[in-house]
Amino acid sequence: MSELIKEAFRQLYPEKEIIYNFSLKYSRRFNSYNANVKLYGNNLIFNLSKEWKKISKEIQIGLVQELLIKILKNKKNKTMSMELYNLFMKNIHLAVPKTKTDIILEESFDRVNDAYFNGMLDKCNLQWGNEAVSKLGSYEYGNDTITISAIFKNENPEFLDYVMYHEMLHKKFKFQNKNGRNLHHSSEFKRMEAKFQNRDLIEKEISKLARKHKVGIRAILSF
Repeated sequence: MSELIKEAFRQLYPEKEIIYNFSLKYSRRFNSYNANVKLYGNNLIFNLSKEWKKISKEIQIGLVQELLIKILKNKKNKTMSMELYNLFMKNIHLAVPKTKTDIILEESFDRVNDAYFNGMLDKCNLQWGNEAVSKLGSYEYGNDTITISAIFKNENPEFLDYVMYHEMLHKKFKFQNKNGRNLHHSSEFKRMEAKFQNRDLIEKEISKLARKHKVGIRAILSF
């Protein structure tokens, strides 16, 4: 498996000598099509979700190159493999089964879809997370899933809709590449996000809600 990483490195840095020890593992611990890399001294350890095993070598090389740029903090022009990887990630949602849903989240998705996307955004997997206050929502490209913090379950639907809108924008725009980096909050993303009605007031109320839950969690832990 290290040969794949060596090939990715040589394509990306043809002028550099390889001074690293590489290792690559496929793990069941990650969400679909997730991956990470860690650097310990001269050891570069790549961990990829098990789904990557069945994906073509060229696309896996593109993923490894993206991770190399991130961990080594070197800005490089896109390789063909990286272009293939980005294209794959932007379109994987089309093949992902839609098996997770929740009536409250589905109603929120439909309200936001009708109000801001003309009802044109395809439905994705929807699920509640834990009662997190540091991460109120997320969108996973690999499994086409929006996850929302459970603190919104019994709160003002406007709060839920705003977080849902943010994650739906991630689904719509995916990411853009600029100067060798993937941008997840582009200028177009921010421009559309600002269109949400009563955005400033809702953000303040959500901040209050998050602080309230933090206090509650601390009180439980200190009991």
